[in-house]
Amino acid sequence: MPILTQSTYKPNVVFKYPHLNTIFPVIFRKVENIIYTRERILTPDNDFIDLDFSKVNSKKLVIVLHGLESNSHEYYVKGVIKAFNKIGWDGMAMNFRGCSGEMNRSISSYHSGISEDLAFVIDYIEQKKIYSEIVLVGFSLGGNVILKYLGEKGGERGGERSGERAGGGNIPSTITSAAVVSVPCCLKGSSQQLAKRNNQIYMKRFIHSLKKKMKIKSEIFPSELNYNIFQKVQTFQDFDDAYTAPYHGFIDAEDYWAQCSSKKYVADIKVPTLLINALDDPFLNEECFPFEAATHNPNFFLETPKHGGHVGFSTLGKKNEYWHETRIIQFIHEISGIKS
Repeated sequence: MPILTQSTYKPNVVFKYPHLNTIFPVIFRKVENIIYTRERILTPDNDFIDLDFSKVNSKKLVIVLHGLESNSHEYYVKGVIKAFNKIGWDGMAMNFRGCSGEMNRSISSYHSGISEDLAFVIDYIEQKKIYSEIVLVGFSLGGNVILKYLGEKGGERGGERSGERAGGGNIPSTITSAAVVSVPCCLKGSSQQLAKRNNQIYMKRFIHSLKKKMKIKSEIFPSELNYNIFQKVQTFQDFDDAYTAPYHGFIDAEDYWAQCSSKKYVADIKVPTLLINALDDPFLNEECFPFEAATHNPNFFLETPKHGGHVGFSTLGKKNEYWHETRIIQFIHEISGIKS
């Protein structure tokens, strides 16, 4: 029963307030001394994905996926890459399409279930035959993509390097573990949670950013995308009905949420995987905590700290390493049998 109820995250009284814990690092945290080298890879549909590497000349790599409307320069992405660099691992942040500072080429972009893009990136890394060990780390939307990818693979580990796409085939044997943080495992539940009045500050910020991108896309594809349909968009359901579903192969928002929620995939995960979801996360409702899957899947570890907010887990330590970063490294060491 890998449900880890006794979490070691014990914040001071200030960070017991979930909204403060969520917002504090966004405003105040700075992660320095991460210098990226960018590689752009072309996709089969004539688009591109930008990968940002922070290398220490290692044979081990952590692949980090960011959250909704974020990128490789977010504090939490740089924070976990810095933590892995310190223990001798290379780091790579995958920017989802349209999130790297340049709009992607296709009318579609990314969403919470775009596991095929993660599979494509992993294939690219595997073909280089540089790394003997790969760990996947994801935050929020990026964590949902990782859980979906791992579950979709059907649970069979590959003895050889695999070129299979998500949705079937084997997981490359180089992928030894994964850790994800603040994941909306039930997309419908999370969307409804963020639509509540007390979460309007987050919803408005996300919708404003998404609308800006739709304005740009409508100028690139004027005959295919009418920006007027986004004028009244106020919630994720509005946006997913207007854009995510029709331009990514889903019937509507409900269909998209049902197909892409990682909760339905975690039972099939066979790679040791840690999910950290704080019980006070303002983005998550009770459906986002897959306790049953953790009870029955010995490879899926669910840790639910009482506090933490959304991708918060703030600390004021001198190392400037947040709790979840230390915890992820500890988990990776536990899986590999190394004492941290």
